[in-house]
Amino acid sequence: MATPDSIAGFLLKSVNRAVRDFDLITDGDRIAVGVSGGKDSRTLLDLLMRGIDIPGAYEVVALHIDGSAVGLPDLNHELELWFKELGVEYAFSPISVPEKEPLPMDCFRCSWNRRKTLFYAADTLGCNKIAFGHHADDATVTTLMSLMTKAQIETMAPRLDYFDGRFTLIRPLIYVSEIEIKRYVRASGWEISKGPGCQAGVTSRRAKIEAFLASFSRREREQIRANLWRTAQTYSAGSVAGDEA
Repeated sequence: MATPDSIAGFLLKSVNRAVRDFDLITDGDRIAVGVSGGKDSRTLLDLLMRGIDIPGAYEVVALHIDGSAVGLPDLNHELELWFKELGVEYAFSPISVPEKEPLPMDCFRCSWNRRKTLFYAADTLGCNKIAFGHHADDATVTTLMSLMTKAQIETMAPRLDYFDGRFTLIRPLIYVSEIEIKRYVRASGWEISKGPGCQAGVTSRRAKIEAFLASFSRREREQIRANLWRTAQTYSAGSVAGDEA
């Protein structure tokens, strides 16, 4: 039976390849990992704490944006226990919502405000890079959304620079499939609290495309994912950042 360590070793091969291909992590980086509390961001944090194969060293800070003020689950206590167990530096920052912002926010405004809060917090913590847990299947869904809604071929960029290079957003799991992440979570015995979550996410276009892709077999999904990734890398100069932090 596969152990968490053996699965982590397998996943780290894909993460290290992404780091090399896109120059995601270098010596001296201080990386704020956006931890939403879900399986993807938890897996990313855990793998980065295990160690990426680069010359030199880097630092990791777990950063959770508390969205309880806008109706998202309050995971502060649960995550703090896990962060302490992991031995990682961590910080919590409540989502910054303009005073006259109507609630509940739509998906775009919620994502924008969470992203803004994340950048401010990362700056306060002295981080130069921000890591998101988006994986290969997220990139596939984003590419399909772009084709279907904008008639453009765009996908999630593994690396994006912001504010004249002050921050670099990185996605080290870009080569890792969701099914591999789920396997790691099960082997690790993590209990991921789902809570009520955001109800808009259940009926969003992204959720509908995810359900469409889930109707294919695993082998078919792998082929679709590979084809869309190659197509997007060949024809797209842009990127779509995605919704999850």
